Amino acid sequence: MIIVNDLNKWDADRVVATVGFFDGVHLGHRFLIEEMRKIADARSLPSAVITFPKHPRAVLHADYQPKLLNSFEEKLRHLESTGVDYCVVLDFTPELSQLTAREFIVSILAEKLHVKTLLVGYDHRFGHDRADGLEQYITYGAERGMEVLKAPPYDAGNTTVSSSKIRRLLESGEVEKAALLLTYPYQLSGHIVSGYQVGRTLGFPTANIQVDEPFKVIPSVGVYAVWVEIEGKRYKGMLYIGDRPTLHNGTDISLEVNILDFSENIYNDKIRISFVRYVRGNIRFDSLDALKVQLGKDRETVERMLN
Repeated sequence: MIIVNDLNKWDADRVVATVGFFDGVHLGHRFLIEEMRKIADARSLPSAVITFPKHPRAVLHADYQPKLLNSFEEKLRHLESTGVDYCVVLDFTPELSQLTAREFIVSILAEKLHVKTLLVGYDHRFGHDRADGLEQYITYGAERGMEVLKAPPYDAGNTTVSSSKIRRLLESGEVEKAALLLTYPYQLSGHIVSGYQVGRTLGFPTANIQVDEPFKVIPSVGVYAVWVEIEGKRYKGMLYIGDRPTLHNGTDISLEVNILDFSENIYNDKIRISFVRYVRGNIRFDSLDALKVQLGKDRETVERMLN
């Protein structure tokens, strides 16, 4: 996949394209992109996904905090896995947001990107007032010799797949169901930072994680079986998300992972967590000894899940 960040360097003569934010690059997105690639193959043209580095609402409203399934780098990695030829990264600016659907199709898609065929998601609308639909898009495209097609819904509309549905699943701890819709395990990437080091005294040393993308969705509080990736190596892990009620930690949410059978110094290292299964909720124990006993049980559960 060729990533194009500067439209002035765009040199493709004609392409088949689709447009969207594609947060999560989930099952529905992949179906749309695969349909686009089939059309491109039939016309012997390259395929292109046109997307944005920042959430459009975050650009227009400074106080808006999006809940993202992917960082921008993760989104590019998942888009590449679809086999698309080009990814055109279009800065969503206030000026761009004011374009009507007709202006966007003519001045951006036709004149700058040379889109020959545009595949529109079955429920997708664009333009600053979002008033126009497929019929108008077809008319605007025809003015510039562009074919505009509507994609069918995934699974003929029988299965609902959306970024918002996946967010709800993660926020309720249903990471397995989220993975089915994403087509991959949900991940958090970040760096190891200093923590309270209480786990070490209990025999369960943990690495505290600071997530790199501040707007990433954090799954529901609780304990999870996870895979941990550090320096290209993968390890079994027991991840805790919560406010540490047994230690009266207040309302601060911690992300701590106990890496099984691991004792290296990884402070400041990069880390990637892949969620596998939800183990249990956030519990306040009467004593540290009771917490230690439960952690032992949790570790056995995690071992079984990951084996």
